[in-house]
Formats: sequence, C-alpha cells, structure tokens
Amino acid sequence: MSNQTHLQKALHEIQKKGPVPDIDFTQHVLEDGVVISTQERVVKEVQAPAMHPPTDAQFYSSADPSKPDIAFLKNHFYREGRLTEDQALFIINKASAILHSEPNLLEVDAPITVCGDIHGQYYDLMKLFEVGGNPADTRYLFLGDYVDRGYFSIECVLYLWSLKIWYPNTLFLLRGNHECRHLTDYFTFKLECKHKYSERIYDAVMDSFCNLPLAAVMNKQFLCIHGGLSPELHTLDDIRRIDRYREPPTHGIMCDILWSDPLEDFGQEKIPDSFVHNHVRGCSYFFTYQAACQFLERNNLLSIIRAHEAQDAGYRMYRKTKTTGFPSVMTIFSAPNYLDVYNNKAAVLKYESNVMNIRQFNFTPHPYWLPNFMDVFTWSLPFVGEKITDMLIAVLNTCSKDELDQVDEEPPSPTTPVSPSDETNERRKVIKNKILAVGRMARVFALLREESERVSELKTANGTGKLPYGVLALGAEGIKDAIQGFDDAKKSDVENEHLPPKLIDPESEEAKNLSNPTTPPEYDDQPGSAGGFPFGSAHSSTPPTPVGPGSADASKLQDALGSLPTTPTGSFRRGHGRQSSLGTTMTSPSNRRRSIESTRSLLREAVDGKVDENDLKRVAEQISSPTRHSANGSLDSATRGSKGEPL
Repeated sequence: MSNQTHLQKALHEIQKKGPVPDIDFTQHVLEDGVVISTQERVVKEVQAPAMHPPTDAQFYSSADPSKPDIAFLKNHFYREGRLTEDQALFIINKASAILHSEPNLLEVDAPITVCGDIHGQYYDLMKLFEVGGNPADTRYLFLGDYVDRGYFSIECVLYLWSLKIWYPNTLFLLRGNHECRHLTDYFTFKLECKHKYSERIYDAVMDSFCNLPLAAVMNKQFLCIHGGLSPELHTLDDIRRIDRYREPPTHGIMCDILWSDPLEDFGQEKIPDSFVHNHVRGCSYFFTYQAACQFLERNNLLSIIRAHEAQDAGYRMYRKTKTTGFPSVMTIFSAPNYLDVYNNKAAVLKYESNVMNIRQFNFTPHPYWLPNFMDVFTWSLPFVGEKITDMLIAVLNTCSKDELDQVDEEPPSPTTPVSPSDETNERRKVIKNKILAVGRMARVFALLREESERVSELKTANGTGKLPYGVLALGAEGIKDAIQGFDDAKKSDVENEHLPPKLIDPESEEAKNLSNPTTPPEYDDQPGSAGGFPFGSAHSSTPPTPVGPGSADASKLQDALGSLPTTPTGSFRRGHGRQSSLGTTMTSPSNRRRSIESTRSLLREAVDGKVDENDLKRVAEQISSPTRHSANGSLDSATRGSKGEPL
C-alpha cells in the first residue's frame, strides 16, 4: 500500500469520528459505582486545611478587640493554619509585657492544674485542656518546655501566649530548659519558625522566653520548677534574686533550676554527697533525697513538683519525707507518646481542697510532617534517582550480561571476519561496561531508598550504636519491632537529653579549619549527618554498622564511597559527636535525612565532574562483588541472610 493510500485512509478515519464526548468533571464514579462530587469534601466531618491567614476581623475578638479570638485560633491552628507576621508579633509582644511584669517566683493558689512538658505537641495540648478543664474557669500552671522535638511548637507558643493575654491572673507559664536559643537552634524550633514564619518571629519568641518566671510556690506548700534543686539554692529568696532576663547559663543556680534531676536511686543512695554531677544532662547536678528533705524542711514546704523527665505513666512520685509522709518530689510529664515512639501516657496534676488527683490521657493523632520540614522534592531525590537509573538501564539494556558474554564466545560465522578489529572489540566492551555501570547505580539508589531508615533505626535501638543481638535474623519485621516500649525508646533517645555542645559560627576560623579537608576535624560527627560529610567519609572514625536486609550491598557502598574524595555538604554549624537518636517521626530527622544528603552529594559531585570515572568504576565493582571479606579473610557475617547464606 502506497503512502498516499495510507494518508487518505487516515484522513477518512479522522473525518468520520463523532464529536468529542462531553465529560462532567464535577462528578466521579468510584469503583463500587458510588457517584461523588469533585467540588465537595467526601468526608465532610473532617475540616479542610486552613489555606489562608486570617483577616484582622477574624483574628481579633469581637468581645474585646484588643485581644485575639481564642476560639478562632484554637480551630485555625488545629487545621494547620498560620497567622500573618504582624498578628503573631502582636500575640508575642503583648504576652511578653505581661510575663515581664511578673516576679521570678510566683505565688499561686489552689485550686490549680499543674502541667509538665508539652514539646510542640499542639494536638495533645488540646486534649490536655479537655482533661484539665477550660482555661476560662480553671487555674493553670505550666512548668516549661513548650517547644522543640514536636513539629507544632509555634502553634503551642502562640496559643498559650494568647491564653496568657486573656487570663493573666489564672494561667501561669514557667521557663523550661528548652526555652533558650542554644537548644531551639540545635533541635527543631528555629527551623520550624523559619519554615512557617520567619527568623524575625523566632527572635521575638526567644526574647519572650527571657521574660518567663523561673518558679512558683503553689498554695504556700509546693515549690514548682522545671528541673530541680541547686547547691546554691538555700531559701526561696535565692530564686527571687536571680537575673532571669537573659539566656540561661551552663552553670549556676539558674541553670540548675532548669536542668537538674533527682538521682535514679532517689531515697536509696549510698553516697554522702547531696549533689553529684549530672552526666546524663552534661551540666548541672543530680540531687539526692537528703538534699530534697533538707530544702523542704528549711523552707517549710511540703513537696517539690517538677517536669523535665519523660515518664511512662505521665508522672512519678518519689520517696516520702519522714516528717510529713508526703512524696518529697513529684514529676509531671504532659506529652503523651513522646516523639511518636515512647508510647507513654501523659498526666496533669489537679490540686483542690487539699486533695491531689493525677489525671492521665493518651495521645491524639496529628498531621504528618517530613523530617526537618523537608520539601517533597528534596525528600523524593532517592526515588527520582532510582527511577532515572531504571529508565537508563531500560534504554541501554538491549541484551543481558549473559547474552553479551555469549556473543563474545560465539564462533565466527563464514560471513564475519575471523579477526575483528581492535576498534570493534573496544567499542563492544565500552557499551557492555556502560550497561553494567548503570545497572549497578540503579541498585545503589534502590538500596538508599529501601534500607537507610531501617538501618538507622536498628543502630539506635539499644542506644549503643550496635545491633541488638538476634534482631538481624528477624528481617524487616524485626526492625519494625526493635524499639518495643518506653524503656527502649528512652535508652535510644538518651543522647538528646544531653546539653548540646557549643554551636560553631560558620564564618569563624574554627569552622574554616573544620571545613579544610587537610585538617582533621576536632569532632567525629556521624557520617552523612546534616552539615557534616557524606556517609563513609574518610573523615569519620568508624564506618556505620551494616545491618538489615540488603545491608551487605549497603555496607559495600559505604566502604566504596569512603575512599572517594569528599567535600562538605554544607556549612559547619555544629561541632559535636552526638549519636543518632529518635525523633518525632519514628526515627530522628537527621537519620531520615542522612540518605538524602548523601544521595544529593553524590549526584552533585558526579554532575559537576568532581568524581573521577575510575573512582565510580571502583564503586560499581565493589558493590557488584558477590562477597565481602573481613580482615582475616572470612566471609563477613553482615553479608549473610537469616539462614547463614550470603545475600
């Protein structure tokens, strides 16, 4: 059939087609035949997200235009809404003026509800008010730590500060150790403020934190503080004399009030000292039962009510005093399912008519945020890399490795020259190597996507950076169940209870020395962590422990990349040796970000031509090696599956 005939037939088919069907895109038919509207919410009881900041008419209360509308803000924040910068600053500045006028040591009366750490868990804060009572007719005392770790810290601050504007004489806020620049820069709050608002809002909140009172005497019987006692704290007047309008120091009475803890064997100590160095926090002290009893007797108090420590039941009562028979110390923790992994209950303490009740509550589901407020594009880079290599290998893989080998071994046909030219052989070899290299890189990206989070979770499951015995043989399900309860989670997260080390100015000489590849850094950051080197860097002292399904290849990748020339993936902001630990999304944000940072670095260096082709070939060869041998020549146990066979 000629081309002209083909063309005429095609035109005829086009002309005889009927009109384009009229499709009603306002309706959609589900698989079960149910017709739903595409212009309405299918689940109408779930509110739509708040897409726009409120107008001033919505923001200010109609009952009192000089104050924000509490009911509106509660619902607006629940729907993940944000305010304008001016509206947020209005709340922060007005509440700060009220806090600034309050003394260091508050005097509060019963009935009152005492609350512990909140840690950015806004949806659980709403549950707290359901359990504890409406702030409009309930007196509240919060013991600090409103921000960090959770991903809704700014909502907690803005809502609590709004309540302070409305109820300055019945809602009281104390300062916690996280209400400072040092910790909020190290953890999540600064990043959250910059993501949702601006650094101007962050600075305003930090200034506001310096106005928070440090302690309260409740009903003239209980000292309420965030942390605990200090060897410099003898009488309540010592608290009144503190200059609180500043960043907390790393030692002294103000530090101790925010950081100290009772000894773990409180009441059963076998040491003569009343205070010992707090190695868990890295600053301040552990105080003993003897120190607590002496302080209470000296100041004619009944007990110390504090927060600062996660509790499985939401509270803990310590040993009773001999004179009153009342618990000498009580800890209250009000963040349920802390970090989304602790599975702990939260509690509030209600004191009324000389009767003390503990009310517990469980966590409330909340929206999901990617680690470190990462955007979806950055998060998806390992997925994109894997798919790109899949497409490349589909294009290049016209024949398999076996077929190529078979072609090489085939006897020459009568029509083919007996001795092909060297140029033809070389060209065939180049094509073959390209196909294999792309296939290996596809495997690299697949491993990054599938194993990085599981490996990080396993490595931190027992708090030592090593594998718990027997977990490897359990495979993927064993990884999911590696952290089984409160004690395991607390042990895994112990590093984050420590005072962060000194932050390093990226422009300082110290940072420049750290970023110099020829100068060994003074710290041993975790390979591939944010702001550090890609994993397996030659600057790290030990390679990550290879674990989990597919870990043999992951380990080979790490070993291979360890020999590549590396450059820092960002400015050095933190000089520290902190181990990876738990975060608010089942694993630490830094853990989840590790594979992405490493992938980005590898891609960037490859695109910029900074990675030599020979180095990449060596990476591919090491990855594709069927076994990996240890120093003594035996097969590494990490490369074996659950039944002992090589993976």
